[in-house]
Parts: sequence; structure tokens; C-alpha cells
Amino acid sequence: MGVGKTTVGRLLAKKLNYHFFDTDSVIEQLMGQSVTEIFATAGEPEFRRLESQVLSELSAYKNLAIATGGGIVLERLNWSYLHHGLVVWLDVPVQQLHARLKPSTSRPLLQHGDQLTRLQELLEQRRSLYEQADVQVTVAANETAEQVATRVLGEIPKVLRPEALAPQNGISS
Repeated sequence: MGVGKTTVGRLLAKKLNYHFFDTDSVIEQLMGQSVTEIFATAGEPEFRRLESQVLSELSAYKNLAIATGGGIVLERLNWSYLHHGLVVWLDVPVQQLHARLKPSTSRPLLQHGDQLTRLQELLEQRRSLYEQADVQVTVAANETAEQVATRVLGEIPKVLRPEALAPQNGISS
């Protein structure tokens, strides 16, 4: 949360000539409530169910850039949907996230307790899952979303190298 997934995702979609979706926005449109309201009225488990449903439906399409909530990685089934494409982790240092999110009151997972401590806890719970992303880009404090999107685009060919698709027996055609 707060890493810039939506902003960077929109930029990537534009550069790739893809359509863009943010799972949180899709859920809000479907439910007619904000994510905060859904957490308050239905609870986190229901929100996570909706999140998985939206991701499963979006993953059936091609040429999409999808920004997901940071907790989407917690559900094992979601990884089967995520791997329909490339998974990108925008890795923002916790102190930087805290500075970005400090004024926010609309983040349900940051409503109780010390924000910095909660951010650290969430990252530690999820780090091993985030590290399974195909592409990891560590975001510097002074980087613009445009610069981050350009760096992500530069990393994609490293993951999708043509030689990785060549036959494994040493015989080339």
C-alpha cells in the first residue's frame, strides 16, 4: 500500500498499449462502497474473497496491466491468476512508505496502532511472497512514477529472454 502501484500501473499500461485495472477500484465499483467501508461492514475476509474473484476474472484477458492490493499475495490461489502475466514488486523502503502514508486515514490495515510498526509487520508477513515476483524494482525516494515505470519496462526483457525459450538439449533450430 502506498508504493504507487496504481500510478505506475497506469503508466505501464499506456506505454504498452494495454488496458489498466486496479482491483481495489473494480471492487469499489462492484460493491458501491470504498475499500474502507467494505472492511468495516463486511470484514477483511470478505474483501479478500472479492479481491480473488476480481483477479480471477481479469486474469482471463490479455494485454492488461493490473494493480492489486498488497495483500493479494496472501491467498495461494491468487498466484495461479497472477502468473497469467508478469508479477512486478515495487519495493519501497518502510520509512519512505510511512512518510507517504502518514497523513492517510483511509487505509483499513493502518487504522489501529502505530503506522510505522504496522507497516513493518505487514512487510515482514508478506516479504517472502513479494520476493516471488518476476520483477522487483526498488523505488528510490526521489524517483518519479515515470522513472519507476521506465525501470520496470527495462527489467521485463530480462525475464522474457528469447534464449530462455530455446530447447534445453543444446540443439538449436
